[in-house]
Amino acid sequence: MKILRMVVSVCLSALSSAGLWAQSTGPDDRRITDPNSVTSTQNPRARPIPIEDLYFTRSLSDASWSPNGEEILFTTDMTGRPNLWKVRAAGGWPVQLVQSDERQTTGTWSPDGKWIVFQQDTGGNELWDIFAVPSDGGEIINLTNTADIREESPRWSRDGKTIALNYKPREGTVYDLALLDWATHKVGKLTHEASPNHNWNSVAWSPDGKTLYANRFEISFTDADVYAVDVASGRTSNLTSHQGKVLNLASSLSPDGKALLITSNSKGGYQNVALLDISTRKVTWVTDTKWEANSGDFSPTGRSFTYTLNADGLIDTYVVDASSMHADKLPLGDGLNTLAADTNSFSPSGDRLLLSHESSVQPGDFWIYDVASRRPQRLTRSAVASLGSAPMPESQIVHYKTFDGKTISALMWVPFNLKRDGSNPALVLPHGGPTGQVQDYWSPRVAALVSRGYICIAPNVRGSTGYGIDFQRANYQDLGGGDLQDEVYAAKFLQASGFVGPKKIGITGGSYGGFMTLMAIGKTPDIWAAAVELYGIIDWTTMAQHSDPQLQQYEKSLLGDPVKDKKAYDAASPITYIHTVRAPLLVLQGDNDPRVPKEEATQVVELLKRDGKTVDAHYYPNEGHGFEKRENQIDAIRRTVDWFDRYLKSTP
Repeated sequence: MKILRMVVSVCLSALSSAGLWAQSTGPDDRRITDPNSVTSTQNPRARPIPIEDLYFTRSLSDASWSPNGEEILFTTDMTGRPNLWKVRAAGGWPVQLVQSDERQTTGTWSPDGKWIVFQQDTGGNELWDIFAVPSDGGEIINLTNTADIREESPRWSRDGKTIALNYKPREGTVYDLALLDWATHKVGKLTHEASPNHNWNSVAWSPDGKTLYANRFEISFTDADVYAVDVASGRTSNLTSHQGKVLNLASSLSPDGKALLITSNSKGGYQNVALLDISTRKVTWVTDTKWEANSGDFSPTGRSFTYTLNADGLIDTYVVDASSMHADKLPLGDGLNTLAADTNSFSPSGDRLLLSHESSVQPGDFWIYDVASRRPQRLTRSAVASLGSAPMPESQIVHYKTFDGKTISALMWVPFNLKRDGSNPALVLPHGGPTGQVQDYWSPRVAALVSRGYICIAPNVRGSTGYGIDFQRANYQDLGGGDLQDEVYAAKFLQASGFVGPKKIGITGGSYGGFMTLMAIGKTPDIWAAAVELYGIIDWTTMAQHSDPQLQQYEKSLLGDPVKDKKAYDAASPITYIHTVRAPLLVLQGDNDPRVPKEEATQVVELLKRDGKTVDAHYYPNEGHGFEKRENQIDAIRRTVDWFDRYLKSTP
């Protein structure tokens, strides 16, 4: 399940020293960056990158190996829509399996290789159905066809007779586990969660098909356990019982069915990787770090397994020898090096690994890593050719002290050829979530802005993941309080660099970043000269009335009870400060957004127009939370660039 997730990351501060980076063992070792050490590289070839080049560059996700290891299924927006494609693992031209105006994700092969199942919604409404298509192409079949139920993340049993699903009614607050009978297409719930704020997602089937292993997690992502669920009776057994709030999440089952690969933050609140013996419940630790380690996959033989390590927004993948516990980092360069497959990134024979690599200057692509030779080979080329000749400044990590002494990490992009004279426009980019992190991702939106002369900084403010559970919890009942000040101090860092003047700073973000944008221009109006907000929250009380019921539970985990804690809701709602807005504001919103409904955007526009403030809005039909259709992505970034050019670049 994917709730409010997002990403972005780095090289180490302006120093960018691999040696210094290697010495950093966790958040405690971060060095404060001198703003004057930030530089703008001279490059005579620098130019604005055409918007079409950026958005006709494809995105890739949700890969899956065929059972014979010869083909790879994935989702790509090659046609401007995220549809299902497949490609031979040895390379070649990809074949489109599903042509649709709607998006498909989480495609997976049947054990016999004859079918592919996937999830698809309508117009971005997130009311997913499960579909099937023959693996060689053919008629698409809607297996569930339920207008008011979300069925997600299909997982085949080993005999191919049953598909495990994550299952949530439209008005429900929780995801349960359900089983779909392949022969009859009948769906029956396996779990019946009684708590309104806990969810289930499947992990793996036992070899005999009698047990489904799953995670049960609290909606705030601060507490979770791993369970064995008896398929016949639905009886559940907690394999990671604990006191207090601890995060335990499984990702893979060993081929012999004896051990689970898990992520746990029981070591001081920092995520580490461990092996869980199912019969004894014994935990054997694999990592010991204060950075964020996440468990991966077992190889088909069980003799090795994988994990990823997220160090301040840079991610690397490791392969571990199960007998010696020796770990090797896979060589893919700086950026985000992650496991690409949804179910298992090892090929069925175990001789290859499917990986994904991207960075701030490199769009995401799939790579095949040969286990024996330890060599990666690039499988896809998602970028259009012109991007290869377009110079782009890499992101860099900077660290600064915020108002209360906490250290904040931020990604920063500095355009080429700038003068240190305070004349340059800059943007603060608050991320979504807030339970998320800015990492070193490829962003066409950021590339469009930076190549047009905008310095961009994206802080990982309190409430972000990646820096331990205490930091993640640091904005509880204080949304738009300390975390907003962390954004303000990013603006102060920009000014301290000497490149940016106080009347040249804008702010823009989506979802929680949209909320933060609204909060910033209302609560700290003197800081911002212009703003663009995308599908952001203006009033947490109306959000609690109109958004998806599960998201309402997430809100409660951040702010408390809407009645008893009304003061916290009011203090955290941009509507409380809307009449003090001075910055010109552009609002961009999808009509079908189930997370931040359109009513949030229309409230903003109506209130500011009533006050005579400068505001404009555009609403996208057939879009949900975020824009998936290429023409809408291009339109949104054009409007954003035009808005900031008008109010940050022009002379008042």
